[in-house]
Amino acid sequence: MQEVRMQFPVSSEHKAIAFHEGEFLVKTLTDDADLQQAYRLRHRVFAETLGWVPSAEDGTEMDMYDLWGVTVGVFARDGVLLGMARLLPPSGKFMLENEFGALLPRGYAIRKEPDTAEITRLAVSPDIHDARRSSRILLGVLKGIYQWAVDNEIRYYYLEVEQRFLRALRMLGFPCEPIGPVVNLSPADVGVVAGIYDMVRFDEENRYKRPAFLEWISTLATPTGTLVTGRTSTFSHRPVPALA
Repeated sequence: MQEVRMQFPVSSEHKAIAFHEGEFLVKTLTDDADLQQAYRLRHRVFAETLGWVPSAEDGTEMDMYDLWGVTVGVFARDGVLLGMARLLPPSGKFMLENEFGALLPRGYAIRKEPDTAEITRLAVSPDIHDARRSSRILLGVLKGIYQWAVDNEIRYYYLEVEQRFLRALRMLGFPCEPIGPVVNLSPADVGVVAGIYDMVRFDEENRYKRPAFLEWISTLATPTGTLVTGRTSTFSHRPVPALA
């Protein structure tokens, strides 16, 4: 019997990103081969390792949010996907509005303005056993998330993560504020918390506390070899330096 694989169209309403970060290529996933790598990585992390979602026979993890979500990935030189995050724009539902609603305090109004998105399915390949390399991949994913927001005029990101990872993000310099209680979610039975991350606050705080980190995250090497600087999150009418 021939296997029928679900296909999701790639959203064309948002600007794509692509840049080199050391040995890695960070980019928006646009073709089916790259997206299939993302679905397989998600299955390994969220089904096989964390147990957040049921396992699938074909070893891929997909859901309805892929219909409008945008995936940013970190690739090795040989084209293997090493890390990723899926970003949900406000034109579609957030996972906080459905699966993760229990993480919100009663009466909380989810922001669904054009300057708000949700970070979901953030993952690094479990095949990476070198802690330093894994950290570099994670930073590449976070830089991709930041730069996608710059191009698409996103200021606020919602996210749902384990409490310890939220603390790690704050230590790195990302001002992620919890917006609800820590909840043990089944079937994984791990403490998960919802948070919100303000890009402008990130810039303001790191400009004084971690200027080198702000310079790093706002400086890109384009696929053509051009070095672009000053790509911070700005929501004035000043033009943002382009990647192309």
